Amino acid sequence: MTFTVKKTAAGAMAIAMSLAVLAGCGGNNGNSGNNGGAANEPAANSATNAAAENTAGTGGETKLSGDFTVQYFVGGYGDKWWKQVIADFKAANPDLNIKEEAGPQINTQNKPKWIAGNPPDFVYIDGPELNDRQMAEDGQLEDLTDWLQTATNVDGVKILDLLAQQPPQYGGKIYNVPLVLNSWGIFYNKALFEKNGWTEPKDWDTFLSSSEAIKAAGTTPFIHTGKYPYYINSSFLFPAIVSANGNDYKLLQDMGDSKVEAFKSPQVLEALGKIVELRDKGFIDKASVSINHTDSQMLFLQNKDAYIPNGLWLPNEMSKDVPADFKFGFIPSVTQKAGDKVVANTSTSTVAIAKNAKNKDAAKAFLQFIFSESQASKFAELSGAPSNIKGDISSSAAPDFVKQAAAFLTADTTVVVPTVTFNQDVDKAMQDATVALTIGKIDAQGWVDRVVKVVEKVAK
Repeated sequence: MTFTVKKTAAGAMAIAMSLAVLAGCGGNNGNSGNNGGAANEPAANSATNAAAENTAGTGGETKLSGDFTVQYFVGGYGDKWWKQVIADFKAANPDLNIKEEAGPQINTQNKPKWIAGNPPDFVYIDGPELNDRQMAEDGQLEDLTDWLQTATNVDGVKILDLLAQQPPQYGGKIYNVPLVLNSWGIFYNKALFEKNGWTEPKDWDTFLSSSEAIKAAGTTPFIHTGKYPYYINSSFLFPAIVSANGNDYKLLQDMGDSKVEAFKSPQVLEALGKIVELRDKGFIDKASVSINHTDSQMLFLQNKDAYIPNGLWLPNEMSKDVPADFKFGFIPSVTQKAGDKVVANTSTSTVAIAKNAKNKDAAKAFLQFIFSESQASKFAELSGAPSNIKGDISSSAAPDFVKQAAAFLTADTTVVVPTVTFNQDVDKAMQDATVALTIGKIDAQGWVDRVVKVVEKVAK
């Protein structure tokens, strides 16, 4: 699960966010701990669907052959769509020998191949052990800058024109393209709130007042994933920084670029103060510090805790454990002042071609194939996740919480933050410092001091 910065029209991004039915565990932060998603066989009409597509993005001019290897992480988004799209691509290119390297541990398993310079041709950058910024800076990914300027999908539509969030750039170059678009935020059980007469959160004041009522009723207000602290950072801290900075996400982008002074800003201290307030009011479940994502999510689904910071994949990832009377509520941020804008911190899961790929023709054709409107629709259907291709599901049968999220992301009262990717060492330092902050080992200034030491080393 990962982060970097580019300017994207908030409206366009928001439209894409409304493209799907939600879920999956993704969001690319290089230290993600998400697993799950059972293997599924492709639908029986794979060949029929593929026949409706053009020939693998090549316009029928190039016949693809040889071996072509695809690496994809199987997390909360599952693997149904990958099985389907690979089957479709194979049907369109029968002379191509496609090899799938996939699973919840595939990034770790394939790490030696990347180090040895013998990687798969095509990679989905999501889950643990993969960080797009690091891979680009380490020279592991193909430079797609020039090719993407004119590259079209299998329908002849320019790929860059279809994207809600444009590709990240490292040193002015493009190495990977966002496939999945996620928004972080705060989930709660609307049914539980209605039953107890608790006020649904709109801002920091209502979040605090509802948390007081929740605690008084004997329920813990807030739980987070202590083993993977980027959940609370992405859903709570980073939106709080944007709000404290007058709804300007440039400060967060400067942090992503490892600018030391950005971390020392008073806005960061103000945002950290909100975590301290949660801690000091006894709103944070003490179990948080030692549990993983699924354990925290299970306690949330059991109504042991009222609020949880998470990504939009949560309902899909926990679909087998969601009680029948559970009604997901979602708000991108709760740290804004009353009357101020909601902040939606987005993250993407991207795809890329290995610099040392052995079959770059097939890899480029596959990229063209998957970025079609047809495949975007299938992605929404089979993964239950928002695609990064612009679209509209206002008239669909999407779950209520999806439409709730879409409403936020299309509203003028929402600040949509383009995905920001942090240096891996800096990201780890922030995560560790946040955990220490939530349990009182350090104060807000201690968080800054810890992280700045790492940033200074990185920035040299």
